[in-house]
Amino acid sequence: MMTLPQCLALNAAALAQAVAQLGAGQCVGLPTETVYGLAADAFNADAVLKIFALKQRPSFDPLIVHVADSTQLAQVVAEVTPLARRLIATFWPGPLTLLLPKQPSVPDVVTSGLPQVAVRCPAHPVAQAVLRAFGPLAAPSANRFGRISPTTALHVAAEFPETDLLILDGGPCNHGVESTIVEPLADGGLNLLRLGSVTTEALAACVGEGRLRQVDHAEKIRAPGQLKSHYAPRRPLYIVEGGLAALPAIAPQGSMALAFQTLPPGWPGVCLSPTGDLVLAARQIFAALRTLDDGSAAPIYAEYAPDHGLGRAINDRLWKAATGLAHLTTHGLQHLPK
Repeated sequence: MMTLPQCLALNAAALAQAVAQLGAGQCVGLPTETVYGLAADAFNADAVLKIFALKQRPSFDPLIVHVADSTQLAQVVAEVTPLARRLIATFWPGPLTLLLPKQPSVPDVVTSGLPQVAVRCPAHPVAQAVLRAFGPLAAPSANRFGRISPTTALHVAAEFPETDLLILDGGPCNHGVESTIVEPLADGGLNLLRLGSVTTEALAACVGEGRLRQVDHAEKIRAPGQLKSHYAPRRPLYIVEGGLAALPAIAPQGSMALAFQTLPPGWPGVCLSPTGDLVLAARQIFAALRTLDDGSAAPIYAEYAPDHGLGRAINDRLWKAATGLAHLTTHGLQHLPK
């Protein structure tokens, strides 16, 4: 008999089943306010290895540990600096991940052998209920490595169709892009390691202008989401230089468009936000990519969002998902690899 994932709404029985699975060293699909996670006991190295195996994730790419509160945080990190405390007071529970010195009890497999651990406190009530009932959980996004992040329980089930994975269904994720990852520095500065649902403007307002430094992805991987290619559909995806208005009047056979605000005339596709709402666009970006990733080999043509606020995180995801750039020439659309 074929095994299938099991999606359950949260109630006392589902919570007890999830806690039992985690206690037995198994993985559980878990909603957060950003994307769905593939969770396992953060202190059980064998359980964490199952995350890597299920996702087919390379061991050099570290995981985020999720905690319910400051008591659980103390189990995971060895030191919380004054700047880290200010960030926690401002943004937790919520989509900000901090890179902090780890406790020896956190297995090296969680941090890819690095001395710091990425940790956050999620704002989703289902994640909070499981964390309070079980304890800290390692949980990257619940998708095959490099593919589109899931924002519903059905997305998770589609990623792992021939497993008996238990997935807690908390509805569609409210933010839709992953957490922002930062590293508080001893001099009061802040390294920005991954763009996400907490904007650079909000971080600058918290730590002060000029204290935020975006880390080049060419440097050594120190946190999740720093790889140059990620979040990708199986179809080729090209970012159109100049926006979708630069596309030809007639769509090539099978091609689709991913518009920020307005689809070009004559083009099928998905519009992220007809009103230009960056919050709505961020919430829908991964679901839109999944809708367009319909098995065709024809390209998806996308455009960037405005480069401010959540638009920066949207554009980061689009660029990492992209095959390359496209622009219109007298000979038609020309494709350039990134």
